[in-house]
Amino acid sequence: MTRAVTLIRSSDLSDVAEYAYAATAPAGARLIFLAGACPLNLDGTTAAVGDFAGQAAKCVENLRIALAASGASLQDVVSTRVLVASSRQEDLGTAWKVVRDAFGAHDVPSTLMGVTVLGYENQLVELEAVAAVLDS
Repeated sequence: MTRAVTLIRSSDLSDVAEYAYAATAPAGARLIFLAGACPLNLDGTTAAVGDFAGQAAKCVENLRIALAASGASLQDVVSTRVLVASSRQEDLGTAWKVVRDAFGAHDVPSTLMGVTVLGYENQLVELEAVAAVLDS
């Protein structure tokens, strides 16, 4: 299957970051702008209360579902933004590792940021994404 997303790397930038620094999608690709995937169970309750890794995993699970409903998968994601309700880098790193591992070799450009608070009670993590697909 031909993918619309091309990840871009540069030897002029540090290789410490665990993601590509840029990505492109060709003209004619259908862009999919996903709402932030939250760690919500189907009944609306917050999953994995108090657990950054558990909430990140639930966000990835919910992102996969939204992508599938849009005719896409994680491999079609162009970029992500990971929001973590914490000022501790350790907590951000815990959430990031789960998201990073879920994407595997498709290491899309990403922004990881600590925020003061997120929208749902007991919510610690949210995962935003943009994807692109080539419709046949």
